[in-house]
Amino acid sequence: MKNNFACVLLLLNIFGISAQIQHKAQDPLLHQMTDSISGKHYTGIHSVLISKNNQLVYEEYFNGYKRDSLHDSRSSFKSITSLLVGIAIDKGFIKDVNQKVYTFFPENPSLKTDKFKKLLTIKNLLEMKSGFDCEEFNDTKDCEEEMSASKNWVDYALNLPMKDKPGEIWSYTSVDPMILSGVISKATHMSIMDFAKKYLFEPLGISSYKWTLDPSGNGMTGGSFYILPVDMIKLGQLVKDKGVWGHQQIVSKKWIAESTICDIAIPDFSNMKSSRSKAGDPQPAYYGYYWYRETIKTKDLQENVLFASGNGGQFIFIIEDLNLTVVFTQGNYGSYKGKQAFEIMAKYILPNFKK
Repeated sequence: MKNNFACVLLLLNIFGISAQIQHKAQDPLLHQMTDSISGKHYTGIHSVLISKNNQLVYEEYFNGYKRDSLHDSRSSFKSITSLLVGIAIDKGFIKDVNQKVYTFFPENPSLKTDKFKKLLTIKNLLEMKSGFDCEEFNDTKDCEEEMSASKNWVDYALNLPMKDKPGEIWSYTSVDPMILSGVISKATHMSIMDFAKKYLFEPLGISSYKWTLDPSGNGMTGGSFYILPVDMIKLGQLVKDKGVWGHQQIVSKKWIAESTICDIAIPDFSNMKSSRSKAGDPQPAYYGYYWYRETIKTKDLQENVLFASGNGGQFIFIIEDLNLTVVFTQGNYGSYKGKQAFEIMAKYILPNFKK
């Protein structure tokens, strides 16, 4: 029996999980949150995980999902793509964010001759200011579906017509991070899958996941990456800790700071407002290098939150002032209900951990 208990403790330590998780029911607000989700007041939630001071203090799965259930991270994976670009720059594979995209694709001369494409930089792609004639955020011209039907998603994206001069108009589209899949592969002479495994996933002990690939073998970097929620927490902690994991600098502190400034105002948008909840006062959302910021504000608290966001309610929340990381996975695809995470944060999680 003692040996079995020791094995359990060893596994907990390997996953970075504290025995405190067994005591989550002692927190009345978290207990109420669990009851509200289990009682279907909040629908479509698959998991909620909370890490405080890098200790996993809450981990619950709902609606048939379990700890070993891989989950489609959707566009929250774009934030991980941002980390991969930062690592490629840190390692010297890419010079900096101002490097022109055409320099990575000499086999496509049109990139250098098109009056707008020749101006396109890595930074433009990271900020969703590429200028391509695509826009997903408001469902006006979604290019992802057509891209998914093509044989080579990187080539498809690069050959799209331009609408605006790069760097001028914020227009959310998955073709931008897809091009970065090709940029990293060209710069490193490695597939994006091998690069991510060597420089990000293996150092964090992330081994259970599934890439979505196009027919040409390019890994999708705009979404559709399947991962365990407990590993999403690790990635959030990495960012919260300024790129450090296990005393090792995985991605530079400089890149974490630069990529998460989030000073691009998203026009007329608030996640709290989109949630249709009265639990918090709507605040404007801001964008960085595939990361978002929004203040969650109620009559009792106000916290600036950094987060990754994916369709259906996939979130990695980082609340730096509280040393807190929170993960939600949901199945509310194409619905405002995915934003219910903001109400849950405002009503239960932030009040439970506020100073």
